[in-house]
Amino acid sequence: MISSTDGAVTAAPLRTGFRWLQLAMGIVCMAMIANLQYGWTLFVDPIDHEHHWGRAAIQLAFTIFVVTETWLVPIEAWFVDKYGPRIVIMFGGVMIALSWILNSYADSLALLYTAAVIGGMGAGAVYGTCVGNALKWFPDRRGLAAGATAAGFGAGAALTIVPIATMIATSGYQHAFLTFGIGQGVIVFILAFFIQPPRLSIPPKKKQLNLPQTKIDFTPPQVLRAPIFWVMYLVFVMVASGGLMTAAQIAPIAHDFKIADTPVTLAGFQMAALTFAISLDRIFDGFGRPFFGFVSDNIGRENTMFIAFGTAALMLLTLSAYGHIPVVFVLATAVYFGVFGEIYSLFPATCGDTFGSKFATTNNGMLYTAKGTASLLVPLASVISATYGWKAVFVVAVALNATAALMALFVIKPMRRSFILGKEAESANAATGAAKTETA
Repeated sequence: MISSTDGAVTAAPLRTGFRWLQLAMGIVCMAMIANLQYGWTLFVDPIDHEHHWGRAAIQLAFTIFVVTETWLVPIEAWFVDKYGPRIVIMFGGVMIALSWILNSYADSLALLYTAAVIGGMGAGAVYGTCVGNALKWFPDRRGLAAGATAAGFGAGAALTIVPIATMIATSGYQHAFLTFGIGQGVIVFILAFFIQPPRLSIPPKKKQLNLPQTKIDFTPPQVLRAPIFWVMYLVFVMVASGGLMTAAQIAPIAHDFKIADTPVTLAGFQMAALTFAISLDRIFDGFGRPFFGFVSDNIGRENTMFIAFGTAALMLLTLSAYGHIPVVFVLATAVYFGVFGEIYSLFPATCGDTFGSKFATTNNGMLYTAKGTASLLVPLASVISATYGWKAVFVVAVALNATAALMALFVIKPMRRSFILGKEAESANAATGAAKTETA
């Protein structure tokens, strides 16, 4: 970082290798907050066994976490724009550690919910800052950069799922919360000292402009007035709801299907179906985010959405019909998360393409709140499953994904192109009119 004469801190210079280092540090920070969402499912039944609060009441903590994580991102993004990413990520590191420390001592639902709020604030601070920073450093590879950063969040839990499950079994879930909470928070806090934004705006490469990309930087109020933003928001909610439900409920689903502890052998590895599924889910999720981001950089955002959302619907349908078969459960959930996670690379990239780079952190933060809206449906899944079974929950999720796939291709694609071309034409006409007035 470089200090100006008035004491303000300016951003890092534009160096090609430096931006890849920034991306790598952002990925590691994201990996450190992954367990707050994707490792949660391992704690649900042990907490219920200890306190008998009921799954629905315990899963409300998950919803509170996601709502807090997402809906506060625009506010945290404002702090990033004003004070830089370092202080916001440091704050995030402290909060995620405090959250799991409180979880380890929680002897009431009130304390569990308080920890969820604190964890959501911390995770949102890290998530929004790292994705926004990636969009600013890589306007020429927005899909890949957002996908790689989001992959840290998607796959970050893959390496720790087995250790956490083992620690829960041997030492209790409280010890697992305490140990991993402190470790994850410390790593984020340290990395925060080295994360910086670019000093200057980096223009996208001309060869990338086969993708619709605006030349105008829209302010957050302008974005909120654009109908295309709300259509994108709706589709985000439709797809995210199924993924969040599956991520939060995968352990209860496996237990209800009576396959959680059934051994499954794949590619020479043998594990209990639930542990195998969660581990593969994180790997496929992590791989899918940069992969689909890269694909979208080449074939277009909406075309990629159609492929991914359609595949997600097919996998959920498979789970509904054959999820009670252990190997099908493992493979179908893995493929599902492989295509589900791309929403966290495609929507930020699409947002940056549509509304520009200057306010990318805040604009993407506003769109990211759709995840929080979707999380409100997670406890509802427990209620529906208790009444109608998990098949009914899967059928609803299939319908949402299939509809989202069609909307991406036939609604978002033409609306977004029309918005970009229309606004650029308005800007050009205004510039021409101003020039004529000045000449006259």
